[in-house]
Amino acid sequence: MIAITRSTVAIGLLAMALAGCSSTVTMDEPTIPAPRVEKIPVDVALRLPEEFDHFVHTEEILGKEAWTIDLGRSNSAFFTQLFGHLFDSVQVLGPEDDARDFVFDALIEPSIDGFEFSVPTQSKTETYAVWIRYRIQVFDRAGNSASNWTVSAYGKTQKEGLVGSDSLKRAAVLAMRDAAALIIMQMDKATQISSLADGPIAPPQVETTVATLAQDADGGELEAEDMKGIFVIGGIDDDDE
Repeated sequence: MIAITRSTVAIGLLAMALAGCSSTVTMDEPTIPAPRVEKIPVDVALRLPEEFDHFVHTEEILGKEAWTIDLGRSNSAFFTQLFGHLFDSVQVLGPEDDARDFVFDALIEPSIDGFEFSVPTQSKTETYAVWIRYRIQVFDRAGNSASNWTVSAYGKTQKEGLVGSDSLKRAAVLAMRDAAALIIMQMDKATQISSLADGPIAPPQVETTVATLAQDADGGELEAEDMKGIFVIGGIDDDDE
């Protein structure tokens, strides 16, 4: 009887220890402030992939802890807000909608190419960091591929004053705002989407553009002040919320 009791206690303690090594982050829908730029004169259809409604990233840090990051509908909200600020009009299409049933100049299909994060036990620093790589595909009204643009974004926040899950959530929001800054500043230059207002392109014209937040389309460094200035409220600074 005593052996059974000890075994039960040991199992309970092991379960508690394992539970303590697992963290879950659930993202809220981010807010993208309206940029101080003129809208691109294009009527856009935005097709959101099914994964944007339930994107979950799970990663185990070897010998330390496991993290589950549930982005939920945060990416759907992010692109809906962002392109609503950026274009004359935006119609949101679900994964099952037939684009031929809608009237538009350009169809945009965003997706997630990669998601990574870092916590203090990995980096040996006091920061949490998130990297997101988005792919933005643009099609004309006839379905021809017009552009395939990769956008890499980064956000980090300090451990001080926040629990781990809140810090990682904050870093993910800042990564999304970094992506928003680049898309707002470079969307038309990188994809030539405004030209689609004049009608479909002639296939098989395809433009592939790779961009990172560290550089603009001409290879020049993007100044931090340039990114801050495009937003009406606070920009992407870590201290603004």
